[in-house]
Amino acid sequence: MLVLTCSYDPTADIVLRILAGRGVPVVRADPGAELHQGAALTAHYGADGRRGTLTTASRTLDLDRVRSVWYRRPSPWSAPPDLAGQDADFARAQAQWGAGGILAALPGAHYVNHPWRIRAAEHKPAQLDAALTAGFAVPDTIVTTDPDQARAFCAQQPGGAVYKPLWNSPYRDEDGRPLQVWAAEVDPREIGDGVAACPHLFQAKVDKDFDVRLTAVGQELFAVRIDSPDLDWRRRQDLMTCTPIAAPAPVRRSVARYLAHFQLVYAAFDFAVDTAGRWHFLEANAAGQWAFVPSPTAEAIATAIANQLEKGHAA
Repeated sequence: MLVLTCSYDPTADIVLRILAGRGVPVVRADPGAELHQGAALTAHYGADGRRGTLTTASRTLDLDRVRSVWYRRPSPWSAPPDLAGQDADFARAQAQWGAGGILAALPGAHYVNHPWRIRAAEHKPAQLDAALTAGFAVPDTIVTTDPDQARAFCAQQPGGAVYKPLWNSPYRDEDGRPLQVWAAEVDPREIGDGVAACPHLFQAKVDKDFDVRLTAVGQELFAVRIDSPDLDWRRRQDLMTCTPIAAPAPVRRSVARYLAHFQLVYAAFDFAVDTAGRWHFLEANAAGQWAFVPSPTAEAIATAIANQLEKGHAA
Protein backbone atom coordinates (compact mmCIF):
# COMPACT_ATOMS: atom_id res chain seq x y z
CA MET A 1 0.00 0.00 0.00
CA LEU A 2 1.28 3.47 -0.90
CA VAL A 3 0.29 6.64 0.96
CA LEU A 4 1.23 9.87 -0.78
CA THR A 5 1.16 12.83 1.58
CA CYS A 6 3.35 15.55 3.09
CA SER A 7 5.72 14.76 5.94
CA TYR A 8 3.50 16.43 8.57
CA ASP A 9 -0.04 15.14 8.19
CA PRO A 10 -1.82 14.27 11.48
CA THR A 11 -4.93 13.27 9.52
CA ALA A 12 -3.01 10.58 7.63
CA ASP A 13 -1.46 9.41 10.91
CA ILE A 14 -4.89 8.39 12.23
CA VAL A 15 -5.50 6.04 9.30
CA LEU A 16 -1.93 4.73 9.28
CA ARG A 17 -2.26 3.81 12.95
CA ILE A 18 -5.31 1.68 12.15
CA LEU A 19 -3.55 -0.02 9.24
CA ALA A 20 -0.48 -0.71 11.36
CA GLY A 21 -2.70 -2.36 13.96
CA ARG A 22 -4.04 -4.65 11.26
CA GLY A 23 -0.55 -5.56 10.05
CA VAL A 24 -1.07 -4.02 6.60
CA PRO A 25 2.29 -3.10 4.97
CA VAL A 26 2.39 0.60 4.08
CA VAL A 27 4.94 2.85 2.40
CA ARG A 28 4.47 6.57 3.06
CA ALA A 29 6.10 9.01 0.64
CA ASP A 30 6.01 12.65 -0.41
CA PRO A 31 7.54 12.48 -3.90
CA GLY A 32 7.22 16.20 -4.63
CA ALA A 33 9.76 16.89 -1.89
CA GLU A 34 11.57 13.59 -1.29
CA LEU A 35 12.78 13.07 -4.86
CA HIS A 36 15.23 15.91 -4.09
CA GLN A 37 16.11 14.47 -0.69
CA GLY A 38 17.52 11.07 -1.65
CA ALA A 39 14.41 9.22 -2.81
CA ALA A 40 14.34 7.72 -6.32
CA LEU A 41 11.61 6.65 -8.74
CA THR A 42 12.10 4.42 -11.78
CA ALA A 43 9.70 2.83 -14.26
CA HIS A 44 10.64 0.58 -17.18
CA TYR A 45 8.37 -0.17 -20.15
CA GLY A 46 9.26 -2.66 -22.84
CA ALA A 47 8.66 -5.97 -24.54
CA ASP A 48 8.62 -7.77 -21.21
CA GLY A 49 5.96 -5.44 -19.81
CA ARG A 50 6.39 -2.79 -17.16
CA ARG A 51 8.18 -2.70 -13.83
CA GLY A 52 9.13 0.03 -11.43
CA THR A 53 10.46 0.91 -8.01
CA LEU A 54 10.10 3.74 -5.52
CA THR A 55 13.03 3.98 -3.12
CA THR A 56 12.62 6.06 0.02
CA ALA A 57 14.93 6.64 2.97
CA SER A 58 13.67 3.46 4.66
CA ARG A 59 12.68 0.97 1.96
CA THR A 60 12.26 0.07 -1.72
CA LEU A 61 8.74 -0.49 -3.04
CA ASP A 62 7.96 -2.70 -6.04
CA LEU A 63 5.36 -0.58 -7.85
CA ASP A 64 3.81 -3.64 -9.52
CA ARG A 65 2.82 -4.96 -6.09
CA VAL A 66 0.96 -1.82 -4.97
CA ARG A 67 -2.70 -2.70 -4.48
CA SER A 68 -3.90 0.61 -3.00
CA VAL A 69 -2.85 4.26 -3.23
CA TRP A 70 -4.12 6.91 -0.85
CA TYR A 71 -3.51 10.20 -2.62
CA ARG A 72 -3.85 12.31 0.48
CA ARG A 73 -1.99 15.67 0.40
CA PRO A 74 1.48 15.33 -1.15
CA SER A 75 3.61 18.43 -1.57
CA PRO A 76 3.49 20.22 -4.95
CA TRP A 77 6.03 19.04 -7.50
CA SER A 78 9.23 21.00 -6.99
CA ALA A 79 12.67 21.56 -8.49
CA PRO A 80 16.04 20.94 -6.83
CA PRO A 81 16.98 23.89 -4.60
CA ASP A 82 20.03 24.71 -6.74
CA LEU A 83 17.91 25.40 -9.83
CA ALA A 84 16.21 28.68 -10.68
CA GLY A 85 14.34 30.37 -13.52
CA GLN A 86 13.65 28.33 -16.62
CA ASP A 87 15.70 25.40 -15.34
CA ALA A 88 13.52 25.15 -12.24
CA ASP A 89 10.34 25.50 -14.30
CA PHE A 90 11.52 22.72 -16.60
CA ALA A 91 12.38 20.41 -13.70
CA ARG A 92 9.01 20.99 -12.00
CA ALA A 93 7.11 20.25 -15.20
CA GLN A 94 9.11 17.08 -15.84
CA ALA A 95 8.45 15.94 -12.27
CA GLN A 96 4.72 16.51 -12.63
CA TRP A 97 4.38 14.74 -15.94
CA GLY A 98 7.03 12.09 -15.31
CA ALA A 99 6.92 11.08 -11.65
CA GLY A 100 3.29 12.11 -11.38
CA GLY A 101 2.46 10.06 -14.45
CA ILE A 102 4.17 6.96 -13.07
CA LEU A 103 2.37 7.14 -9.72
CA ALA A 104 -1.00 7.72 -11.40
CA ALA A 105 -0.68 4.63 -13.61
CA LEU A 106 0.00 1.75 -11.22
CA PRO A 107 -1.68 -1.34 -12.72
CA GLY A 108 -4.47 -2.75 -10.65
CA ALA A 109 -4.10 -0.22 -7.82
CA HIS A 110 -7.20 1.05 -5.99
CA TYR A 111 -6.89 4.84 -5.72
CA VAL A 112 -8.48 6.90 -2.95
CA ASN A 113 -8.75 9.12 -4.95
CA HIS A 114 -7.02 8.98 -8.29
CA PRO A 115 -5.09 12.27 -8.73
CA TRP A 116 -6.62 12.94 -12.12
CA ARG A 117 -10.11 12.45 -10.69
CA ILE A 118 -9.24 14.87 -7.88
CA ARG A 119 -8.08 17.47 -10.39
CA ALA A 120 -11.22 17.12 -12.50
CA ALA A 121 -13.40 17.56 -9.42
CA GLU A 122 -11.57 20.64 -8.12
CA HIS A 123 -13.07 23.14 -10.58
CA LYS A 124 -15.99 24.88 -8.88
CA PRO A 125 -17.98 25.42 -12.11
CA ALA A 126 -17.73 21.66 -12.77
CA GLN A 127 -18.81 21.00 -9.16
CA LEU A 128 -21.88 23.21 -9.50
CA ASP A 129 -22.87 21.61 -12.79
CA ALA A 130 -22.42 18.10 -11.35
CA ALA A 131 -24.36 19.09 -8.22
CA LEU A 132 -27.33 20.21 -10.29
CA THR A 133 -27.20 17.00 -12.33
CA ALA A 134 -27.01 14.95 -9.11
CA GLY A 135 -30.17 16.59 -7.77
CA PHE A 136 -28.73 18.82 -5.05
CA ALA A 137 -30.32 22.16 -4.21
CA VAL A 138 -27.77 24.73 -5.42
CA PRO A 139 -27.89 28.45 -4.51
CA ASP A 140 -28.20 30.75 -7.51
CA THR A 141 -24.62 31.37 -8.64
CA ILE A 142 -22.76 33.38 -11.27
CA VAL A 143 -19.14 33.11 -12.43
CA THR A 144 -18.25 36.14 -14.46
CA THR A 145 -15.60 38.60 -15.65
CA ASP A 146 -18.25 41.25 -16.35
CA PRO A 147 -18.54 43.86 -13.54
CA ASP A 148 -22.02 44.92 -14.70
CA GLN A 149 -23.26 41.33 -14.64
CA ALA A 150 -21.77 40.87 -11.17
CA ARG A 151 -23.41 44.01 -9.79
CA ALA A 152 -26.78 43.18 -11.36
CA PHE A 153 -26.72 39.60 -10.07
CA CYS A 154 -25.89 40.59 -6.50
CA ALA A 155 -28.48 43.37 -6.50
CA GLN A 156 -31.18 40.89 -7.53
CA GLN A 157 -30.63 38.54 -4.58
CA PRO A 158 -33.33 39.30 -1.97
CA GLY A 159 -31.33 37.76 0.85
CA GLY A 160 -28.00 39.22 -0.22
CA ALA A 161 -25.01 37.71 -2.00
CA VAL A 162 -21.58 36.37 -1.13
CA TYR A 163 -18.24 36.22 -2.93
CA LYS A 164 -16.12 33.06 -2.93
CA PRO A 165 -12.68 32.49 -4.48
CA LEU A 166 -12.62 29.90 -7.25
CA TRP A 167 -9.32 28.52 -5.97
CA ASN A 168 -7.21 28.87 -2.83
CA SER A 169 -4.45 30.81 -4.59
CA PRO A 170 -1.43 31.77 -2.44
CA TYR A 171 -1.67 35.43 -1.46
CA ARG A 172 0.44 37.63 0.82
CA ASP A 173 0.19 41.15 2.22
CA GLU A 174 2.82 43.86 1.80
CA ASP A 175 4.83 42.41 4.68
CA GLY A 176 4.87 38.96 3.14
CA ARG A 177 2.37 37.45 5.57
CA PRO A 178 0.04 34.83 4.04
CA LEU A 179 -3.57 35.86 3.62
CA GLN A 180 -6.66 33.68 3.36
CA VAL A 181 -9.61 34.76 1.24
CA TRP A 182 -12.82 33.71 3.00
CA ALA A 183 -16.37 33.66 1.71
CA ALA A 184 -17.80 37.12 2.44
CA GLU A 185 -21.01 39.08 1.96
CA VAL A 186 -21.01 41.48 -0.98
CA ASP A 187 -22.60 44.91 -1.37
CA PRO A 188 -23.33 45.39 -5.12
CA ARG A 189 -22.25 49.03 -4.81
CA GLU A 190 -18.78 47.92 -3.74
CA ILE A 191 -18.16 45.74 -6.79
CA GLY A 192 -15.56 47.50 -8.93
CA ASP A 193 -14.29 47.07 -12.45
CA GLY A 194 -11.50 44.86 -11.11
CA VAL A 195 -13.90 41.94 -11.63
CA ALA A 196 -12.78 42.06 -15.27
CA ALA A 197 -9.26 40.99 -14.26
CA CYS A 198 -10.27 37.35 -13.68
CA PRO A 199 -13.40 35.22 -13.18
CA HIS A 200 -15.25 35.90 -9.92
CA LEU A 201 -17.87 33.69 -8.23
CA PHE A 202 -20.90 35.34 -6.62
CA GLN A 203 -23.66 33.32 -4.97
CA ALA A 204 -27.03 33.97 -3.39
CA LYS A 205 -26.67 33.97 0.39
CA VAL A 206 -28.52 31.09 2.03
CA ASP A 207 -30.64 32.03 5.04
CA LYS A 208 -28.94 29.25 6.92
CA ASP A 209 -29.69 27.76 10.29
CA PHE A 210 -26.39 25.84 10.35
CA ASP A 211 -23.69 24.30 8.14
CA VAL A 212 -22.94 20.64 7.48
CA ARG A 213 -19.69 18.89 6.59
CA LEU A 214 -20.53 15.50 5.10
CA THR A 215 -17.65 13.10 4.50
CA ALA A 216 -18.28 10.32 1.99
CA VAL A 217 -16.09 7.21 1.89
CA GLY A 218 -17.51 4.91 -0.75
CA GLN A 219 -21.11 4.25 0.29
CA GLU A 220 -20.53 5.31 3.91
CA LEU A 221 -21.55 8.85 4.85
CA PHE A 222 -20.54 10.74 7.99
CA ALA A 223 -22.18 14.13 8.57
CA VAL A 224 -21.73 16.71 11.30
CA ARG A 225 -23.77 19.81 11.98
CA ILE A 226 -21.57 22.91 12.33
CA ASP A 227 -22.75 25.88 14.36
CA SER A 228 -20.55 28.94 13.93
CA PRO A 229 -20.96 32.70 14.38
CA ASP A 230 -19.21 33.25 11.03
CA LEU A 231 -20.54 33.08 7.48
CA ASP A 232 -17.48 30.94 6.66
CA TRP A 233 -17.00 28.51 9.56
CA ARG A 234 -13.43 27.75 8.49
CA ARG A 235 -12.35 31.25 9.50
CA ARG A 236 -12.47 30.72 13.29
CA GLN A 237 -12.78 27.02 13.91
CA ASP A 238 -12.16 27.52 17.63
CA LEU A 239 -15.63 29.15 17.83
CA MET A 240 -17.58 26.42 16.06
CA THR A 241 -19.25 23.34 17.49
CA CYS A 242 -19.77 20.05 15.64
CA THR A 243 -22.57 17.56 16.30
CA PRO A 244 -23.24 14.33 14.38
CA ILE A 245 -26.32 14.53 12.18
CA ALA A 246 -28.11 12.18 9.79
CA ALA A 247 -28.23 13.12 6.12
CA PRO A 248 -31.70 13.08 4.52
CA ALA A 249 -32.33 10.29 2.01
CA PRO A 250 -32.48 12.67 -1.03
CA VAL A 251 -29.08 14.11 -0.07
CA ARG A 252 -27.62 10.62 0.30
CA ARG A 253 -28.83 9.69 -3.18
CA SER A 254 -27.40 12.88 -4.66
CA VAL A 255 -24.05 12.24 -2.95
CA ALA A 256 -23.87 8.81 -4.62
CA ARG A 257 -24.64 10.31 -8.03
CA TYR A 258 -22.06 13.07 -7.52
CA LEU A 259 -19.31 10.60 -6.57
CA ALA A 260 -20.14 8.46 -9.60
CA HIS A 261 -20.02 11.50 -11.89
CA PHE A 262 -16.41 12.27 -10.93
CA GLN A 263 -15.47 8.61 -10.23
CA LEU A 264 -14.51 9.46 -6.66
CA VAL A 265 -14.18 7.11 -3.70
CA TYR A 266 -13.88 9.96 -1.19
CA ALA A 267 -15.14 13.53 -0.92
CA ALA A 268 -15.94 16.09 1.78
CA PHE A 269 -19.16 17.98 1.03
CA ASP A 270 -20.18 21.35 2.47
CA PHE A 271 -23.84 22.28 2.81
CA ALA A 272 -25.76 25.25 4.20
CA VAL A 273 -29.04 24.14 5.81
CA ASP A 274 -31.73 26.81 5.76
CA THR A 275 -34.36 27.54 8.39
CA ALA A 276 -36.79 25.24 6.54
CA GLY A 277 -34.34 22.33 6.83
CA ARG A 278 -33.31 22.25 3.17
CA TRP A 279 -29.69 21.28 2.43
CA HIS A 280 -28.00 23.56 -0.12
CA PHE A 281 -24.85 22.29 -1.84
CA LEU A 282 -21.91 24.71 -1.53
CA GLU A 283 -18.90 22.67 -2.66
CA ALA A 284 -17.18 19.29 -2.45
CA ASN A 285 -13.48 18.72 -1.84
CA ALA A 286 -12.07 15.46 -3.20
CA ALA A 287 -9.18 15.71 -0.71
CA GLY A 288 -10.97 17.54 2.09
CA GLN A 289 -10.13 17.48 5.79
CA TRP A 290 -12.12 15.53 8.37
CA ALA A 291 -9.93 15.14 11.47
CA PHE A 292 -11.44 18.28 13.06
CA VAL A 293 -14.81 16.59 13.63
CA PRO A 294 -15.59 14.99 17.04
CA SER A 295 -13.45 11.98 17.88
CA PRO A 296 -16.03 9.18 17.43
CA THR A 297 -16.92 10.45 13.94
CA ALA A 298 -13.28 11.05 12.98
CA GLU A 299 -12.39 7.52 14.09
CA ALA A 300 -15.28 6.11 12.05
CA ILE A 301 -14.10 8.01 8.96
CA ALA A 302 -10.53 6.83 9.47
CA THR A 303 -11.75 3.23 9.77
CA ALA A 304 -13.78 3.56 6.56
CA ILE A 305 -10.75 4.88 4.69
CA ALA A 306 -8.58 2.11 6.12
CA ASN A 307 -11.17 -0.44 4.98
CA GLN A 308 -11.11 0.99 1.46
CA LEU A 309 -7.33 0.84 1.30
CA GLU A 310 -7.12 -2.64 2.79
CA LYS A 311 -9.76 -3.84 0.37
CA GLY A 312 -7.50 -2.82 -2.49
CA HIS A 313 -4.48 -4.37 -0.76
CA ALA A 314 -6.25 -7.72 -0.47
CA ALA A 315 -7.60 -7.72 -4.04
